[in-house]
Amino acid sequence: MNCLLLTAENVLQDTAQLTALPQINHVNNILGAAVGDTLKIGQIGGHLGTAIIDSMTPECIQLRDVQLTIAPPTKLDLTVILALPRPKVLRRLIMDMTAIGVADIILINSYRTQKSYWQSPMLERLDEFVLEGLQQGVDTIAPRISLRKRFKPFVEDELSHLIIDRAIVAHPYSQQSFAQYLQKHSSQNQPTFALPSLVFIGAEGGWIDYEVGLLAAQGCEAVHIGPRILRTEAAVNVLLGQWLL
Repeated sequence: MNCLLLTAENVLQDTAQLTALPQINHVNNILGAAVGDTLKIGQIGGHLGTAIIDSMTPECIQLRDVQLTIAPPTKLDLTVILALPRPKVLRRLIMDMTAIGVADIILINSYRTQKSYWQSPMLERLDEFVLEGLQQGVDTIAPRISLRKRFKPFVEDELSHLIIDRAIVAHPYSQQSFAQYLQKHSSQNQPTFALPSLVFIGAEGGWIDYEVGLLAAQGCEAVHIGPRILRTEAAVNVLLGQWLL
């Protein structure tokens, strides 16, 4: 945790309380903090800042001199549509995308998504994973996350309304590299406009040709990121890292 996030209910003017056990354990066991030390904190949905430890018990850390004056970092102008991955991968992906600053995340069904994934209890813990990502990335504004269990109706009925400034689909067998895509859409005066506003990323095994074809019909350009076939976690971080540069 690079900052400790509190709910609005745990912040009262210039005082606050840490009552979540993982946060208390982090302060005690990782930070090794004591009364009088300063912590980096933030209010979920609000600002970032600092506070001083006033008192400590196993159940609660009382804070004083709360100063929440720093605006959170700006969200990326980006929507990521991710084929629902294996449950044990989902936590890491939600954390990483949240920490990177993705504004909107849509988890969607795909041909290679197993039906059992949609019954996973991990889907009930998305808020928990988002909180971990926010505390990692020192942010307070959660991404919007939605679920779409039907691929074709989503692509044909909703996708066009979500594409603000072009869209790509990550596909290792595309003829076009991501670098070529960026070069094609950039200009000398406005190079940053090359980045699309929406990215499709498949789960393990990627997209099938039928899905890529449906996306292409809606204007999504297929791109690859090199000759290597990467795991979904690696592909997400390689691709989305471009928005941080």
